[in-house]
Amino acid sequence: MQQLLPRIPGQIGRAAPVRMAFTVALAIGLALGQTVTAEARPESLAPLAEEISPSVVNITTTTTIEGQTGPQGIVPEGSPFEDFFREFQDRNGGNGDRPRRSSALGSGFVISEDGYVVTNNHVIEAADEILIEFFDGKELEAKVVGTDPSTDIALLKVEADEPLDFVSFGDSDTARVGDWVIAMGNPLGQGFSVSAGIVSARNRALSGSYDDYIQTDAAINRGNSGGPLFNMEGDVIGVNTAILSPNGGSIGIGFSMASNVVTRVVDQLQEFGETRRGWLGVRIQNVDEDLAEAIGLDKAAGALITDVPEGPAKDAGLLSGDVIQSFDGVEVEDVNGLVKQVGNTDVGKAVRVVVFRDGTTKTILVTLGRREEADTAVPAALPSDDQDGGAVEEQVILGLTLRPLTDELRAELDLGDDMQGLVVMDIDETSEAYEKGLRAGDVITEAGQQKLTGLGDLDTRIAEAKDAGRKSLLLLVRRGGDPRFVALNLES
Repeated sequence: MQQLLPRIPGQIGRAAPVRMAFTVALAIGLALGQTVTAEARPESLAPLAEEISPSVVNITTTTTIEGQTGPQGIVPEGSPFEDFFREFQDRNGGNGDRPRRSSALGSGFVISEDGYVVTNNHVIEAADEILIEFFDGKELEAKVVGTDPSTDIALLKVEADEPLDFVSFGDSDTARVGDWVIAMGNPLGQGFSVSAGIVSARNRALSGSYDDYIQTDAAINRGNSGGPLFNMEGDVIGVNTAILSPNGGSIGIGFSMASNVVTRVVDQLQEFGETRRGWLGVRIQNVDEDLAEAIGLDKAAGALITDVPEGPAKDAGLLSGDVIQSFDGVEVEDVNGLVKQVGNTDVGKAVRVVVFRDGTTKTILVTLGRREEADTAVPAALPSDDQDGGAVEEQVILGLTLRPLTDELRAELDLGDDMQGLVVMDIDETSEAYEKGLRAGDVITEAGQQKLTGLGDLDTRIAEAKDAGRKSLLLLVRRGGDPRFVALNLES
């Protein structure tokens, strides 16, 4: 250390105190570093594992699979060789026409002393029998209380002679990337197993509308499905549900449904035997920079309504083209956030929805319906005035070859008689319109949030947008009945 100290004439006498202070500071720093390391990663996870293991269960399900009525998969039905292969199966003990039993394995955990058990829906789906095996080897038959395929959560119930060990849910929102976690379950049918890792990422979405997954590198394999993901306090912060893997085994990318999603589902399943999510009744899309500019928004945020079928939103007066900026007092950033918030809101609640419409904001009171009871059919096309007859016109605008809808085109595209707009007959593949997904056969029903009945209407909307200083024009495009907004640059 001495050679690192400055050798300045007249200050030799101060070198020793400086060396001592530096040495003491270094020692304190090392001690603190060791303390932080010890706090971040305990010497052993055994005490925690021993504490929570009795609440984790193995789940075995049995399903009856109806047998095949013939040698399907070997020869086509009706083939002259069908009888020959049936006789061959019979001689070799084949029983393709008899029902057979199939078993599957999974994991779960007890959440109450009276026997409620949480697992994944896909673990017990279509099962005829569900057997719960506890850590001490005891086995009990379970009954399904309720399931929620949207979050892949199921709630089971066992009847025990004595109170069961159970674990509690923690607050998944407090889990930080880098926090230590433990996964427990029955991987590959090997029995009770513990693996450790960290929270790798938060707020992952896989395929569902209500997804909120915690990503972890703790080893999760087949059979871990439905098992708990614990924090270092022994609270459940996730339900192990899926892995990302090219070979079916763990590569350190696992997903656990966040406990703050699971607890709401479990509460509803326990109370009602089913989920009851709020329903607004709109089709929506995210607002990008081009859409924001075309609409006149200051920033690209909110949820743009593309269609309003029969439902709560239509009853309240929400319109296609409205941008939802706030829902029940919470600012809306994007579609995913709004969908989750609406789903987590009580059915029948009257909420204030703030929308941006025609350059200003408007607050509308909407009484939410129930998502599970919603009509999921594609809504009918928006009605408009009858189109005048006459010669067929065609025009190339913004890289799109457009033609007004005719009865022949409606029949060809399987559109309703009341559908109005312009059909994309062809498209320049170098155009912005092609880049943004427009294709031949699409129908443009609105421009600048006003209905189109002819090519002249589109010319007018383009002129109005340019006069207003807009750089882009907002189009409502329908394909197969599904609507979406697209903003096209007017300066290109």
